[in-house]
Amino acid sequence: MRHFHSSHHHCRTARGEHEDGLSGGRGQHRGGGRGGARVFGHGGLRFVLLQLIADKPAHGYELIKAIEDRLGGSYAPSPGVVYPTLTLLEEMGYLSVEAGDGSGRKRYSVTASGQEFLAANREMADAMMARMSGGRPPRGPPQVTRAIENLKLAMRMRLSGAAMTDQQAHEFAAVLDAAAQQIEKI
Repeated sequence: MRHFHSSHHHCRTARGEHEDGLSGGRGQHRGGGRGGARVFGHGGLRFVLLQLIADKPAHGYELIKAIEDRLGGSYAPSPGVVYPTLTLLEEMGYLSVEAGDGSGRKRYSVTASGQEFLAANREMADAMMARMSGGRPPRGPPQVTRAIENLKLAMRMRLSGAAMTDQQAHEFAAVLDAAAQQIEKI
């Protein structure tokens, strides 16, 4: 398997994200603030962007929205991560850019080299796309989604605060267990 090599892939943006979409535990999450695990493995965003563009040429904003939609709104890579990655893919010869409609937006298309790279790394590209499809939370009524996000935020805030005593940890777990039991009854 060929890998992406670049002096760029260890750079971090001002927000602490690697420019290839790795977030080292931080990323832009919709509705839930910041925090959480990596969405893509090492260099995974590059494969996702290449595959999405191979499926349909697109502008950077359209790619961000496509990723967010595939992840059910739980994560959207920041423009400060996506655009440098697109530039890197262009410099590597995997993407071509069309200036387009006069709006100044660049439309990206996969080159023959990009297609060859995807074919040579089909397993990795498929795994990254499957990860996005598998990461989609169940869609439900908006009030349920809001309540889930509120619960996740409250849990993250409490767990990142002062260490819990043994009693507090038992109470925390009991609240979650009780909520799960009540939800199962609905």
